[in-house]
Amino acid sequence: MDVGELLSYQPDRGAKRLRGLDEDDDDLKASHKYGSVKRSYLEESGVMVNDEEEDAGKKKILDLMETDEAEPLDESSVKKMILTFEKRAYKNQELRIKFPENPEKFMESELDLNDIIQEMHVIATMPDLYHLLVELNAVQSLIGLLGHENTDVSIAVVDLLQELTDIDTLHESEEGAEVIIDALLEGQVVALLVQNLERLDETVKEEADGVHNTLAIIENLAEFRPEMCTEAAQQGLLQWMLKRVKAKIPFDANKLYCSEILAILLQNNDVNRELLGDQEGIDVLLQQLSLFKRHNPSTNEELEMMENLFDSLCSCLMLSSNRDRFLKGEGLQLMNLMLREKKMSRASALKVLDHAVIGPEGSDNCHKFVDILGLRTIFPLFMKTPKKMKKAGMTEKEHEEHVCSILSSMLRNLKGQQRTRLLNKFTENDCEKVDRLMELHFKYLEAVQIADKKIDGEKHDMVRQGEIIDDDMEDEFYLRRLDAGLFVLQLVCYIMVESCNAGISQIRQRVHQILNMRGGSTKVVRHIMREYAENIGDGKNDEFKESEQKRILALLENF
Repeated sequence: MDVGELLSYQPDRGAKRLRGLDEDDDDLKASHKYGSVKRSYLEESGVMVNDEEEDAGKKKILDLMETDEAEPLDESSVKKMILTFEKRAYKNQELRIKFPENPEKFMESELDLNDIIQEMHVIATMPDLYHLLVELNAVQSLIGLLGHENTDVSIAVVDLLQELTDIDTLHESEEGAEVIIDALLEGQVVALLVQNLERLDETVKEEADGVHNTLAIIENLAEFRPEMCTEAAQQGLLQWMLKRVKAKIPFDANKLYCSEILAILLQNNDVNRELLGDQEGIDVLLQQLSLFKRHNPSTNEELEMMENLFDSLCSCLMLSSNRDRFLKGEGLQLMNLMLREKKMSRASALKVLDHAVIGPEGSDNCHKFVDILGLRTIFPLFMKTPKKMKKAGMTEKEHEEHVCSILSSMLRNLKGQQRTRLLNKFTENDCEKVDRLMELHFKYLEAVQIADKKIDGEKHDMVRQGEIIDDDMEDEFYLRRLDAGLFVLQLVCYIMVESCNAGISQIRQRVHQILNMRGGSTKVVRHIMREYAENIGDGKNDEFKESEQKRILALLENF
């Protein structure tokens, strides 16, 4: 492999986002980087740039790359490369301090520094040698250069760090990966990356690429070390993300990538969810999503960004304090409007509404939803699954699960006049909604019975082969049953039992009439609800779990 190949080598990034490149030839791309560095210094100092001279410089670099014989990449050659890098970084710093007002004096040293940073890309092909970068303090020096006065140098460093932390490369050597990730995090790399992001101008292509590569570094770090997400968010990353997402500039690959990283930062992380709420992030998400209430995303990429923002909102709503912010920010009104407009945002709006009303923390949102005439929106979706839901990426089962979950949450949380309005809906048009409820009951009961039969067969085979069915295996079987339709069945049975206990004889009579007509049984419903009560709760609040179990069992006594 010659020097040109080594310098242009990029490991396969798999599903990593790629920005469009104007130059197809990697060698020309490298020389373009050198040229842009030189041009920026000369223009800084008011010196006219001669295109012929610049072309000659590019040609010289390409000739050198083509003719130089590559040294074999081993420990000594990497040490030599790092030493050269350190010398050039020190020399450039020294000349910048000595001649701050005279770019011509330090321009050559900056070009030399840029050259060696480009050469160091070859180290990304040998993660086993990453320890040398740490032992010889090269990682700290690279992190320091993120704050270099010239953004071309900081972008070159970002490009190098992105390749060094490429997730596929990291998995080639766990030891090398641990060493470099530790060094980067100890050096507060995220805080310095954010400071660099603040000064980049995305109207310049090279700087927009620098933003994209910065986001790739953060994605790599988060994937390899998920626990770093909390610290990263607190080092200014979350604040920058929200600012970038709401920036009034045309949609581009960087906005999409931002939305993706935002969803990653919030996943299973209550600290970051709280931080987003404190920084008025719920309002930012709602404002961005409001663009899609009457208009569909124009491209697949914009659709993906919309879904990422919806996912971020759902994640935030798992924290009770964000439910209040969502309510005050008129999030319910927006979701209600989206559900009525029948655009591509409808499926995700249904999911958000489910997250907003679930559990005891969703009580205020349940009451508000009835007040804004939300029952007129949710019951048509209960009566029939729209065909367009499938186009929006939601299956019939997922749609019915979310709708039943919303109705069960409202039955659990509503009181007074709002509860009466909800229950009266079940008596309208000769109890058509009770008929639909029973239709769903038998549909999912059949699906669960098929799954149970298959699982019982597997258990029988395991016992016959002398295998022990432990608690972990039982949990796995239960999750499979939930996925097959048991969860929707439990929600349907809860709505059935709760509405039958409301003191409205019409509903109770209709439920028992249909059960008898179709060979159903109250005994089966009770069994399903007892199993539901046993497994209720999120593992955090034992007091809520106990009181909810008692309440469900009390409902069953009068069913």
